[in-house]
Amino acid sequence: MTGSAEERLRADAPLLDAYLSFLDARKAPFTIPGHKGRTDLVGRVVAGDVPLFAGLDTMKQEHGVLADAEGRAARLWGADLCRFSVGGSTHGNQTLALAVGQPGDRVAVPRTLHRSLLLGLVLAGLEPVWLRPHVDAATGLPTGVSAREVRRQLDRHRDVRAVFVGDPTYVGTTGDLTAVAETVHAYGVPLLVDAAWSAHFGFHPALPPHALTCGADAMVTSAHKALPAYSQGALVLARTDRLDEARLTDAFEATHTTSPAGSILASIDAARALLASDGRRLLDDTLRLVAGARERLTAVDGLTVLTPPFVEPAKLVVLLHGSGADGVAVERDLVAAGMPVEMADRDTIVPMITLADRPADVDMLVDALRTAVGRHRGPARDVVPAAQWTIEPETVLLPRDAFFAPHEKVSAAAAVGRVSAELVAPYPPGVPVLAPGERVTREALDALVAARGAGTRVAYAADPTLETLRVVR
Repeated sequence: MTGSAEERLRADAPLLDAYLSFLDARKAPFTIPGHKGRTDLVGRVVAGDVPLFAGLDTMKQEHGVLADAEGRAARLWGADLCRFSVGGSTHGNQTLALAVGQPGDRVAVPRTLHRSLLLGLVLAGLEPVWLRPHVDAATGLPTGVSAREVRRQLDRHRDVRAVFVGDPTYVGTTGDLTAVAETVHAYGVPLLVDAAWSAHFGFHPALPPHALTCGADAMVTSAHKALPAYSQGALVLARTDRLDEARLTDAFEATHTTSPAGSILASIDAARALLASDGRRLLDDTLRLVAGARERLTAVDGLTVLTPPFVEPAKLVVLLHGSGADGVAVERDLVAAGMPVEMADRDTIVPMITLADRPADVDMLVDALRTAVGRHRGPARDVVPAAQWTIEPETVLLPRDAFFAPHEKVSAAAAVGRVSAELVAPYPPGVPVLAPGERVTREALDALVAARGAGTRVAYAADPTLETLRVVR
């Protein structure tokens, strides 16, 4: 960043200004962190580590720089409340789960939810009413939850206290959030959106509006995915007509660290200021890069590259069925070339292109991807949706009850028909195939074993070999 650009951002980013001022001042603090800024002890890993308390602000928060920065973000997104999280959208999703009900209350949730929200249900003791997404037959990928599906479940379960949706999905598909919000509000409950992948929405005319613009009551979004913040940086944004602001604040603090990293907070503030000042111009460049990559890859025989409006315009999703290439093998080639991608399974490659990418780097990605597909080409395959998009769970116990229940480890074969005590998910995207409280079915187990055999990482299981599973005793 040039000096003038940095100064311009500092003028609108109080946390960034406080962070850089601390680094420039060369203070000798007698507070944590214990490394005291010395890089001769454990190396450069601690360079730039500044705390919020007695770092960006005084220990007593007398300058109010965090509140100032969060207020600016709230105004940018049109929210009544904004909180900066150093725990990622995982923390944000769990905040919303803790904020909307009491143990035993029902909430409507898509079965394609990220594990963070399901574990939020465990923390809050909420009972899920599953919303089924539509799975597109041509691609095998889920689309957004429809207003019709929301209405169907709310008619069946009149005691639902809130509705959660994830929009956009991990693969960039979106639903009609405005219609969903209108439907949800007609039943007198709030709509909460896991918008982790869409911090850029609403800041360019070619992109969808963000969730609050569509009528959502709260949204969680990651500043480190589409925006250039440090990893773990996220925002919780809410309107409080249907949410209790004090309860939301308490829920946020309950699961947030009391020693937040100032570097992460400052980077969220800087990313917000950059989006406000230069977002349109930078997103122009990003959208051109994605469109160019999409055009070049579409020309490769056998590749299907998803296009708007099926996916949001900044998302590059490449389907490999027609080429016969194995996505895991393609990924290995890309990693060897120094270009890891966000997601790869047998049939799908998702490289993440953001406003930080340069044309030359995207050109190298496209060239390497074309070469790798050519190297691993084979007979075309049928489209088979992944288990995380299609699994039909049989809920036996509340997620919280199963999580805390006595459990035992049994062989995978013996686990079929028992109640799972653990969460097991192909990662990425981290959408569970088995979750606490659900019956272990042969279908679910076979899908997990097949995914692992195909080279997909199966995450969170106590036994990553899947030879055993933990079940409720």
